[in-house]
Amino acid sequence: MTPKIITLTVNPAIDKSTTVNGIKPNSKLRCEQPIFEAGGGGINVSKVLQKLGQDSLCMYLAGGYTGAYFKTLLSETGIQQECISIKGITRENLAVTDVNCHQQYRFGMPGPEISEEECEETIKRLDKLLTEGTFLVASGSLSLGMPLDFYARIAKLVLAKKAKLILDTSGEPLIIGAQAGAFLIKPNLGELSRLCGVAEISFADLKPLAQKFIKNNPCELMVVSLGAQGALVITEDYHEHINAPVVYQNSTIGAGDSMVAGMVYALANNKPISEIAKFGVACGTAATMTPGSQLCTIEDVNKLYKFIKDQPTKVYS
Repeated sequence: MTPKIITLTVNPAIDKSTTVNGIKPNSKLRCEQPIFEAGGGGINVSKVLQKLGQDSLCMYLAGGYTGAYFKTLLSETGIQQECISIKGITRENLAVTDVNCHQQYRFGMPGPEISEEECEETIKRLDKLLTEGTFLVASGSLSLGMPLDFYARIAKLVLAKKAKLILDTSGEPLIIGAQAGAFLIKPNLGELSRLCGVAEISFADLKPLAQKFIKNNPCELMVVSLGAQGALVITEDYHEHINAPVVYQNSTIGAGDSMVAGMVYALANNKPISEIAKFGVACGTAATMTPGSQLCTIEDVNKLYKFIKDQPTKVYS
């Protein structure tokens, strides 16, 4: 039986993380033993959902010797998976933390080229899996060769199936996908400015611009990620600012994906709108407290969620 939540990652990666005692050019840098993990937008969302006790089906495209290893890494987590085989080789990313200054350096690779046939196969698989009420989380960047309207094509399929699309990407794929019909989108300020066709956005402009976008496009809910300032949850007639707790940050890897996981978890469990963003901020903030690419822990999430809920509510209409 297909879970209520499906995550889709079209450009996953093997995430390698390590530490080094000082970074300097033209030198051999001796790193500690690396950690290898299956990563990518939707992959991370499924991992966090598992930590929260929520089942999900993790769909992804993978190929080559790294794709085989990726599948093994994901199998070790126990997450239900659906792998779409591709001719290209799954990418590898690298994160290196300098223990001298506690600075992290992240190197992201572009990923393999995806053919039109592989894109069509992905849509066909989704067509078989999606049912009314399913939440589909399409998260992460497109791979090379994929059409800019790929997420828009998925959005139309999701609407036809009476399911709900949570879209977390950037650039043209986000703009075209959101205009085609996403139930929930999570832009940051820069992405929101591009969505609204303006050069920049001040905090005072957030509400009218975001609500105008929602009114003119088939999008019901927007949560604007504000980083350390939390998030702004917006519908056509409601918005609320959620403050993020101040914590010691070890790593920002997976913070956005953790936030998305928290929100879709709340949606799948029929939580009210204000609780959706609060739980998302708790998960995103908790992810920054862990080193490397370890994502959030349920203990940190629960503590932060309680703290956020106890703060004075800033509701506007």
